[in-house]
Amino acid sequence: MSAWLNTALYGWYPYFALTVFLVGSVLRFDHSQYTWRSGSSQLLRRRQMIWGSNLFHVGILVIFVGHLVGLLTPLALLEALGISHTAKQLLAMVVGGLAGIACWIGLAMLVHRRLLDARIRVTSSFADIFILMLLWLQLTLGLATIPFSAQHLDGAEMVRFMGWAQGILTLHPGAAALLVGTSPIFRVHLFFGLTVFLVFPFTRLVHIWSAPVWYLGRPGYQVVRSRNPASTHPATGAGD
Repeated sequence: MSAWLNTALYGWYPYFALTVFLVGSVLRFDHSQYTWRSGSSQLLRRRQMIWGSNLFHVGILVIFVGHLVGLLTPLALLEALGISHTAKQLLAMVVGGLAGIACWIGLAMLVHRRLLDARIRVTSSFADIFILMLLWLQLTLGLATIPFSAQHLDGAEMVRFMGWAQGILTLHPGAAALLVGTSPIFRVHLFFGLTVFLVFPFTRLVHIWSAPVWYLGRPGYQVVRSRNPASTHPATGAGD
């Protein structure tokens, strides 16, 4: 039963969560990109929102990039660069810990204003509150893994999670077996991390895809027409 559950949670569930994440994001972006709204409440408790939002976004970006690089970097590349497992473990604990604390504080401020301010609470949907609480729980679990990581400075347990993540992406059928015997706190943290991907398309997190990254590649100039109806020649003006 334990082996079956491990396979279900860490062998099948990742593909289900990532499929919903990708397909759901594409469908929402394609069909309802102009109907979703931010539900902004920035005019209420503005200072608290600014501090909380900045701490949260800076922290979450560092955490995301750190997890992405940390889990998906091939071991052969780390060895070629001369980075030991212990050094990588310590780097993850220090940088991830500082970013996690900043993110946790910022999210706590956002949760506080959304739940305890009646004016903000009444404009909040279930999904708004749910995703904030899920992210807060996930951050708490992530910070709770640091003391356990300190007990494995040889990096052996970290290597097993790296092997699992890379095995999932390469469709390795035995990837889930690598997590058998690892500390439960890491596996719970991993489960809720996958759940964030699962619910992503159904929450305001989809606004990530609205970031105008493609705006950076626009032409430097735009063609404008003269307001004089008699003029048929376009005028070229500098982009705004």
